[in-house]
Amino acid sequence: MKPQTILKATTLLAAAGSLAMSVFLYFKGTGVNHQMDGLYVGVWVPSILSLGAFLMAGQEKA
Repeated sequence: MKPQTILKATTLLAAAGSLAMSVFLYFKGTGVNHQMDGLYVGVWVPSILSLGAFLMAGQEKA
């Protein structure tokens, strides 16, 4: 596999995992703490996608 393909797949899997964990934490239980934890983890999704885009932009195309 090409390194760029691995980077794309890893970025998307990490973002999807973060989104799934966010939804799980948000709806896991009652109370504000669980909802706040879910929102905090949900903020990671755009950060992960931005990091992946930044890393891919710095690579040379083969």
